[in-house]
Formats: sequence, C-alpha cells, structure tokens
Amino acid sequence: MVHDNKGFHTLPFPASRQIIIDAGRLGSRRHFVHGLLEFDVTQARERIHQHRAETGESLSFTAFLVSCLAQAIAAHPLVQAHRNWRGQLVVFDDVDVVTLVEPEAGAVAFPHIIRAANRRPFRDIHDEIRAVQARPATSQQKAGRLARWGPHFPGFIRMLFYRALLANPFWLKQVAGTAIVTSVGMFGRGGGWGFGFTPFHTLVVTVGGIAEKPGVVNGQIVPREYLCVTLSLDHDIVDGAPAARFAGRFKELVESAGGLRSE
Repeated sequence: MVHDNKGFHTLPFPASRQIIIDAGRLGSRRHFVHGLLEFDVTQARERIHQHRAETGESLSFTAFLVSCLAQAIAAHPLVQAHRNWRGQLVVFDDVDVVTLVEPEAGAVAFPHIIRAANRRPFRDIHDEIRAVQARPATSQQKAGRLARWGPHFPGFIRMLFYRALLANPFWLKQVAGTAIVTSVGMFGRGGGWGFGFTPFHTLVVTVGGIAEKPGVVNGQIVPREYLCVTLSLDHDIVDGAPAARFAGRFKELVESAGGLRSE
C-alpha cells in the first residue's frame, strides 16, 4: 500500500483478478439464456438442522446442491455438452462440477472440481468439500501450476490457451470440469437472484439467497423456505425444451431432499 498526502491511497492490483477480467471478456461473447427459479428447500434444511442437533455435525448444503445438480445433468446430459473444433457436440457421461469453496469465513473462495459427482453419494461429496476447506492446498485447482502461474502470462498467451480449451472438450473437462455452480447468497440475507458468467461452460447454476414465504402444503398455507436459483445455458447448444426438462428434474431432486434421507 502506498500512502500520500492527497486524501487517497493506492493498492497493487491482484494478478489473480486478471483471470476474472479474461473470463468476463470471453463470457460476454456467448449467447446465454437465463431462467429464474425458486426451489422449496424447507425439507432439505430441516434434515440438515436435525442432523446437526443429533450429531453436532454441520452437513454441507453446497454438497447437497452439487449432488442434486449432478444427478439432474446425468439424466439430461445435453446441458453439459461442448462443441469441438469440428463443429461436433461432445456429450460426457460423467459430471464434473466446479464449485466455489470458502476455506474460512471472510477468505477468498476458490474453484474446486468435484469429479464424477453423478456417481458419488452425497456423503462422499460432503467429505471432499470439508477436506478441501480444511486443507485448500489439496485441491488441484488451488495449488496447481495453472492457478499459480496463469495470471502472470501475457494476455495474448492466455487468449491462445483459452481458444485451445474451447476447441478441445476433453482438455476442457480436465481443466475446468463440465458444469459450474456458484453462489451469491453468501453476500446477504433473504432472497435474490444473481447472474454468473463463464467463458467455457454450457451450464452455469448461480445460487442466490433463501427467503421465507408462505407456501401451500396439503391445502394449508404454511411458512416455507425458498432458494433462488438462476440457470444459465448456452443457447447455441441447448434449446428451451431440454433445458426445461433438466430444470424440472433438478427442482424435483432438491425439493424431495432425497440425497439426505440416509443422514
């Protein structure tokens, strides 16, 4: 930090922010459509609270969402398809979900890839997220060479790298996963939607806030908790009908809290 006598001070610009600038520039060139949804998460949150009261363990709500998302994508895999340099669509069987992990309150969150999340139980995903929170260096995305040195390369080198990623879905899957879930709900209380951006993924799930609202259950109006979720899909690859089917399945999995029944 540099101080002076003119009523302001200057700070060094973090090199890591350059990657965010690159992502915004690339993401602005893509043709995304957005859906604003509300998921009733009352049942899921009740089970999480009950588990904590009985065991003292705090289950990861993020892990629960990642698990549900992976199952929904596996049922409708076109939403994570990527176009290769030949103009073909490559549709992967496994779902590698990128999620932001916050090591501790107030720390800068970093992206971590949950590999093959569609073939793993909720508990396995939960344990991985907790382990990475405790030891961020165990995440390849946090400690890998790309994360450390990428921001320091010249801009034209980074752009060549991004173009190569976009042309090769197999390399892209290895480096950046196949779908991403990000959260803005941590920045405030109550409901609200957010819009994420991405230079690479066909599907982006932005998790907003949770608000208590009246809902109808068995003909009775009762208080319920609703999670605001934004689904953003690359319209060059995914049309409205398959997107709606995927959204319906995702909503069903979250609201039924099926992945938490064994907890």
